[in-house]
Parts: sequence; C-alpha cells; structure tokens
Amino acid sequence: MSGSEPRHAAHESVEERIAEEIVEELDLHPLPPAEKRKDDEEEPLPSMSEQIAEQLGGVRGLIESSLPVLAFVVLNVLLGDSVLGLEKRQALLWAIIGSVSTALVIGGVRLAGKQPVRHAVNGLFGIAIGAWLAWRTGDAKNFYLPGILLTFGQAAVLLLSVAFRKPLIGYAWGIMANKGIQDWFGNTRLFRTFQWLTLLWVASLSVRAGIQFYLYAMDEANAIGIVRILVSWPIYAATFAYTAWAIHRVTSAQKREAEAAPAL
Repeated sequence: MSGSEPRHAAHESVEERIAEEIVEELDLHPLPPAEKRKDDEEEPLPSMSEQIAEQLGGVRGLIESSLPVLAFVVLNVLLGDSVLGLEKRQALLWAIIGSVSTALVIGGVRLAGKQPVRHAVNGLFGIAIGAWLAWRTGDAKNFYLPGILLTFGQAAVLLLSVAFRKPLIGYAWGIMANKGIQDWFGNTRLFRTFQWLTLLWVASLSVRAGIQFYLYAMDEANAIGIVRILVSWPIYAATFAYTAWAIHRVTSAQKREAEAAPAL
C-alpha cells in the first residue's frame, strides 16, 4: 500500500498541473472568496432609471441609433440636387448604402468589444425596412415611414392601456425596479401616477410622430431626419427623465411615510 501512495500522489499532481494549465489558458480562475455572491444574499437591484436606460441603450444607444439616420440625411443632401446634383435614385442608393453600412459598423464594433448587440440589431432591422421602402418607391421620405408608424403604434398601445386601467408604465416599473412584482395596483397614489405618466408618454410619442408625419406629407424627406435627431430625441430624453423623477418622488415619499408611521 505504501508503495502505491507515491504513484497515486504523482498521478494527482499531474492532473492538477494539467487542470491548472487549462484554467490558466482559458482564464477560468474563480473569483476571490470576498467577491463571491453568497446563496443567502440578494444582489441589490439597480434603480429604475438605470434599468430603463440599460434596456433602451442609454446615451450611447441614443447616439448609435441616430448615426445611421444622420448618415442617410447627410449623404442624400450632399449627393442630391442640393450639392453634387446626382440623379435622385442614385443619390438615394448611396444614402441607403451609407446608412446601412453605418448600422453594420456599429454592430461590428459592439460585437468586437463583446458588448450587447441587441440594440444594434434592432436598429439595423429598422434601418433595413426603411431602406427597402425608400428604394422600392424611389422616394427618400419612405426611409422614415416605419419609424413614424411604429411611434404612432406605441402611442396607441399606451393609450389603450390607460383606457383599460392597466397603464404600461406601471408594468415597466414593476419589471425593472420592483423585482417583477406588480403590486402597485393596490397603491392608489402609484396607480394614479402611472396612469398620468402613461398619458404623458402618449403625448410625447404623438408629438414626435406627428411632426415627422407632417413633414412626410409635405415631402420634406431631409427635414424628417433632422427633426428626428434634433427634436425627437430631446423630447424622448426629457420625458424619460421626468418619468424617472416622478416615480422616485412618489415611492420615496411613501417610504418615508412608512418609516415615520408608529409601529402597532
């Protein structure tokens, strides 16, 4: 038995060395004990504003979603009648190529950096539909039509949720900031807050889409792109910021009231 122990020990040391080499090669070292998450501990949930911003791509997402539109507008203006005077369909083709290429580059950069690409993929999908419509009809304004219709559709869904007393802003808050628990129906103050905040989003989306649709009807294709970048996104950002502030104000006030209430 004693003679077999050294061989067994040697066998284990070889396995350990091989395992260590694999771990070292693949960078699979476990986290230090202090950084490990305990089974009985809950990871703090990010704030609502942080989670909504992450879901929508944050400031970077807004910039990245604007770049393909900006590329389309700039190329269509520079190559069209306004500057170089290319034939309308040829200028449109290069504007489409520039826009789609910009969206592909954004997705590639995210992929290379091992970052989430769902926002880039969603943006590319929307750009591709708009580009197909514009090319099919030969009219640059149709590049923006899917976005206009989608925005109107979002406003309609939000309005219906208020009419049925199921405000979608409340559901978004429950999923993103309340661990998926939709217990706000029994909270009168929160329910009313979500109702009018949902209506606020209806108004915000309707204004954004309405301005663009008016320009669409006036055949002002380049103006639509400029408005989307310089007007629509600031309206979105202001609505989002106010929503996060209003919900935080109500929940913080209720928390203070609960803490101040005498124990029964």
